[in-house]
Amino acid sequence: MKLLYLIIPFAPLLGAILAGFLGRRIGRVGAHSVTILGVGVSFVGALLVLQDVLAGARFNGDLYTWMEVGGLKLTVGFLIDPLTAMMMVVVTFVSLMVHIYTIGYMAEDPGYQRFFSYISLFTFSMLMLVMSNNFLQLFFGWEAVGLVSYLLIGFWYTRPTAIYANLKAFLVNRVGDFGFLIGIGLIAAYAGSLDYVQVFAKGGELAAMTETVTGWPLITAICIGLFVGAMGKSAQFPLHVWLPDSMEGPTPISALIHAATMVTAGIFMVSRMSPLFELSETALSFVIVIGAITALFMALIAIVQTDIKRVVAYSTLSQLGYMTCALGASAYSAAIFHLMTHAFFKAVLFLGAGSVIIAMHHEQDMRRMGGLRKYMPITYLTVLIGAIANAGLPPFSGFFSKDSIIEAVQLAHIPGATFAYLALLAGVFVGGFYSFRLVFFAFHGEERFRHAGGHQGDHGEHGHGHHAEPHESPWVVTLPLVLLAIPAIVSGWTIGSVVFGDYFGGAIVIGENHHGIEEMAHEFQGIVPMILHGLVSPPFWLAMGGAVTAWFLYIVRPDLPAVIKQKLAFPAMILEEKYGLDRFNDWFFAGGARALGRGLWKVGDQVIIDGIAVNGTAGLVGLPASFACCRTALSTVTHFR
Repeated sequence: MKLLYLIIPFAPLLGAILAGFLGRRIGRVGAHSVTILGVGVSFVGALLVLQDVLAGARFNGDLYTWMEVGGLKLTVGFLIDPLTAMMMVVVTFVSLMVHIYTIGYMAEDPGYQRFFSYISLFTFSMLMLVMSNNFLQLFFGWEAVGLVSYLLIGFWYTRPTAIYANLKAFLVNRVGDFGFLIGIGLIAAYAGSLDYVQVFAKGGELAAMTETVTGWPLITAICIGLFVGAMGKSAQFPLHVWLPDSMEGPTPISALIHAATMVTAGIFMVSRMSPLFELSETALSFVIVIGAITALFMALIAIVQTDIKRVVAYSTLSQLGYMTCALGASAYSAAIFHLMTHAFFKAVLFLGAGSVIIAMHHEQDMRRMGGLRKYMPITYLTVLIGAIANAGLPPFSGFFSKDSIIEAVQLAHIPGATFAYLALLAGVFVGGFYSFRLVFFAFHGEERFRHAGGHQGDHGEHGHGHHAEPHESPWVVTLPLVLLAIPAIVSGWTIGSVVFGDYFGGAIVIGENHHGIEEMAHEFQGIVPMILHGLVSPPFWLAMGGAVTAWFLYIVRPDLPAVIKQKLAFPAMILEEKYGLDRFNDWFFAGGARALGRGLWKVGDQVIIDGIAVNGTAGLVGLPASFACCRTALSTVTHFR
């Protein structure tokens, strides 16, 4: 089995190397063939691993010892358990669909081979992260996905907006990674190991210690440090600002990075660290409050967005907030379950948005769309499925995972849980509204593209006025949409075994005082009873209320949104300005960095280094020579006298 575990991450790496270094020799067909083959092999291997895990197989072992420093052993190894197996299947399946989709989406792009190399390398990085059995390898995968995301977001490097976006993503993630490193450093210092099993075994000892610098309980300092890392990767408030701007990258990477892989790394990491987080109620409260803020306030921004990709991006932020709330409520299984269902329906929405962009000649503004349903029936149906699942309506997958999270938060008894519950309920209405707003705005109503002007689109090209009617995308685009739409419908039906059963076993640890999931498991009677109960629950009616409101505003009375925006100009301005966080960051952090750099240049470089160190030293060296010259001159004058 060790050979299979090695093949799964390294097959995409081999494809990335071949496409990256031999891309010109093997051509476009060769580049996408080797990368798709590599990811396909990984997906089949992940399915085999899942089958073995369901049969009871487990693996935890080191493959390579990098070095030993004192008593600290640094290794590369794999931990294969139900949590790992689920993540491997989700990552490889979505990645495979994105690879196939990319053939059609990037067909005319000159960087075709390079793009395939990057997305295959990204898949390798994410697999190394989820398969790790120690903090060193976890950190390697953590930084590797960050690096490759930087390359992918800035893929069109001739566009200033893309360069700004990838630099922003890189710097914001470094802020989170600083906290992540502090957490790992505290573990190494106090636990004396970076191996998961050994660190978890010392959890009780760590909980009894106090951090010497801050005076905090050590376990709280560790968990908050680790979670700050998750806030960066999983785009939680206030470190969320990079994700919307990352839409500057090609659409396929939006589905890969922002639906199933990189942004879910933080959710996976906290779930893996459940034996530590369960020892700190303070850390759990911090997690649940941050998640609630993100879930509600990012959803509100989505309702004023007109760029089709940014609507889906802010939806992703909101859904990540739901997952984070579940973590804070100790409902780790519900968080991972929503991670899985979200990966499928959000990938459908992102790839569906990309299909629309292709049909609209790279137009992304929904105000220049409308009436696309009859021109793009397959794309429309799959996007509708994704929107229903995203809104949390039964019987699609999002209903089961989102409803479980809301109920788990309601049953949580930690500070901040009540606020989180109310925020999530409000977010359900907003989620129903923005999900169906996208569908009605883009696919129904007036065909606004017939009299629309050009607009800067996804490929940095201008619209063509759309003289040619939109048409359905080629099969390499629609096939992944259909294949992803199927689990977007049915994956939620596994809730009985994944959330309320014993699927995760010892992979997830829940403390003695956190009984939310256990209480829900006792009440769970099956899929159909859960659906019937959901039909009379507040989340269902709130989601339906949001959907009906969107229908009324964008189908029945399409003139009203402009009137409402005019009447509520100030709140609309706040949402359009994204609460002013981008402006504040640009003024405070970027402006502060520029001022610091200018000061170092003026004072440090010009005054201290050039003026004192260089010129001053040269002056000191030349001073004796000047005295000697003066003395010689005086002697000469005296002699002539």
